[in-house]
Amino acid sequence: MPELIAPAAHLHAAWLDARADWGPGLHEDGFGLGPCDEVDSADGFAAWVARLAGAADPEAVASGQGCTYRWIVDGGRVHGGIALRHGPGDYVRQFGHIGYGIRPSSRRQGLATWALGRMLDQARALRLDRVLLVCDVDNLASVKTIEHHRGVFEGIEDTEHGPVRRYWITI
Repeated sequence: MPELIAPAAHLHAAWLDARADWGPGLHEDGFGLGPCDEVDSADGFAAWVARLAGAADPEAVASGQGCTYRWIVDGGRVHGGIALRHGPGDYVRQFGHIGYGIRPSSRRQGLATWALGRMLDQARALRLDRVLLVCDVDNLASVKTIEHHRGVFEGIEDTEHGPVRRYWITI
């Protein structure tokens, strides 16, 4: 049975395995991986995990600038990640309140749908009225996942990364 857990340094090898499944790049949506994060060494990985934990600090959350990161884990295997961004800022407007990614070998198992449902519960606990989700225009699996949770299509927006679909889910 999968679990949503806070990022943890002891899952370094499992996370590296998930990243290898994706291939090179920073496209692991939901993990909060930035271009300055060094995750190959144990120390670098632990520092990254600590940064992610800091984003969920109560002061960051209270200010509306926090982010709750969770990893989708089953049997010690990292299947993906999901992030709930709390604030109304430009980053949320561009990428949505919730972003997620499932490693290629774990797709088509319902994990994204399951994880999104759990994060909507988190959004409800934060008293968010509605959340924005954004996905690539041709990502039909995400469209299906978002619409499963009653996402309402707002439209397509051109971004610097290409066109995206925008959906709102009322909590």
